[in-house]
Amino acid sequence: MEKDPIVIIGSGLAGYTFAREFRKLNSTIGLHVITADDGSYYSKPMLSNGFSSGKSAADLVIQSALAMSVQLSARIDTHAVVGSLDLAARCVEVDGRHHAYSRLVLALGAQPIRLPLEGNATQAILPVNNLADYDLLRQRLAGKRRVVVLGAGLIGCEFANDLCLADFEVHLVDTGNMPLTRLLPAEVARVLRARLEAEGVFFHTGISCVSVDHHDGAYRLRFSDGTLLDADVVLSAVGLRPDTALAHAAGLKVMRGIVVDQWLQTSDLHAYALGDCAEVCGLVLPYVMPIMHAAKALASTLAGKRTPVHYPAMPIVLKTPSFPLVVTPPRTEDGEWSFEANEAGIKGLYQDSSNLLRGFALAGDAVSARRALAQNLPAWLPANEVSHAA
Repeated sequence: MEKDPIVIIGSGLAGYTFAREFRKLNSTIGLHVITADDGSYYSKPMLSNGFSSGKSAADLVIQSALAMSVQLSARIDTHAVVGSLDLAARCVEVDGRHHAYSRLVLALGAQPIRLPLEGNATQAILPVNNLADYDLLRQRLAGKRRVVVLGAGLIGCEFANDLCLADFEVHLVDTGNMPLTRLLPAEVARVLRARLEAEGVFFHTGISCVSVDHHDGAYRLRFSDGTLLDADVVLSAVGLRPDTALAHAAGLKVMRGIVVDQWLQTSDLHAYALGDCAEVCGLVLPYVMPIMHAAKALASTLAGKRTPVHYPAMPIVLKTPSFPLVVTPPRTEDGEWSFEANEAGIKGLYQDSSNLLRGFALAGDAVSARRALAQNLPAWLPANEVSHAA
């Protein structure tokens, strides 16, 4: 048995899933989870559809930190912020105390992007990136009516749909002309916009927010075209950035995320990373399925069987109940979209110049075809690909 435990920094889906998978393979090596929050285990994707179902933050908790500690036979330090990593000494520092590790697993997640806005109320703009953020948003919305959501990407559209179904007046703002421009072909994005508008969502596209100020007990937003809009709550959904600060300060190789190879190993022999903070063989994939694949592979590797992570094609499911969507963006520009559409749904296929399927976008009733189509797509990261971080 190793003297020092495996230290996991982060108690989100990546950290806890790795711990669960590792415990299936090894019951003796110590696990030490260090987390800046309360260590509750919950489904982060549920944050963007909890309002219409009347879920409080407490309702979303699946297990407490204490229950997770028992289940994983692990030490879990909550509300503990890691100040630094000492890779040479193999220890992490928390409030002046040093904790040794045999292997280090960085599951730091991602941080919300903050827009450089003007005005005296910019600190009142709310991102929703964790359970505490969700709880604060619910408090701010109590007795309120009008919500402005900045960003019409995946999270922005999910929140807009959810809040609208919960009877809020929702305004969705984006610099693009259509929602989800990075994921969806224009033909599908147009229908998504129309469906959300039919539910009551107001779109403000082709403009950006310039400033947010306090105004009559609420907020006034000014946009790049000079128009003004008042809101009770302003929600930011402009995107996330991998949390790499701790790794960078320690000297680990960082690019868009913490650079790791196909075995999730960083540029340090004893440190690994997975989840939203990691850049795996050049891929940054902030979605649930890549985390599950990575956690299982890393658990096997650290339990003694070196296992490269394999990413099959992984459809992205959007929680927009007014218009259910599943998309697998093509990873090539050598092709074109074709569509079949009716009142019940849309089936969009992206085929390359050799007529091979490279991606798809399904909406409405057509989402039922996702499993069959996904089987015909090439893997995003083949199991036999060899790549190293250093």
